[in-house]
Amino acid sequence: MDKEQPTTSTNAAQAKDQDHNPLLDSPMRGPTLSTSTSSFEALAHAHDPNLTKLATKMFQKTEEYITHELNAPLEDYKLLEEMNKATIAKYKDMRQIAENLNVSTNELCVKFQQLAPLMQQIDEISDTVDKLEAAAYKLDAYSIALENRVKCVLQRKSSHHVG
Repeated sequence: MDKEQPTTSTNAAQAKDQDHNPLLDSPMRGPTLSTSTSSFEALAHAHDPNLTKLATKMFQKTEEYITHELNAPLEDYKLLEEMNKATIAKYKDMRQIAENLNVSTNELCVKFQQLAPLMQQIDEISDTVDKLEAAAYKLDAYSIALENRVKCVLQRKSSHHVG
């Protein structure tokens, strides 16, 4: 069976003593609401002024150190964020360039396909021209040979008339 705890002022005092942490007590003023474990109190008059000044300076330097230590990763993350933004922009540019190249390549492919029959005709004409050129050389050679024969015949006729 459940035991019910009586609610007496003794139990409240015991609970208060269990929650009490002597590390949170100020040496000058007793328990405080602060969670600081420092025994330094800025308004304490029992301390040496030089010690107070040095302690204050130490806390300021400690604060600066901790602030810089905490800000360093933050700056790293900011740098990474800027680098990521720059990378995203570069990739967007590269994507646009790739898309433009794809469009241009497709257009060139279509133009090549349209020009393929014309290039075939050009090849056929070139072959015909080569054949005509060969025929022209043969004709030229034949005409030179014929001319030489005619000259030879004419020279024989003229040498027979003279003699």
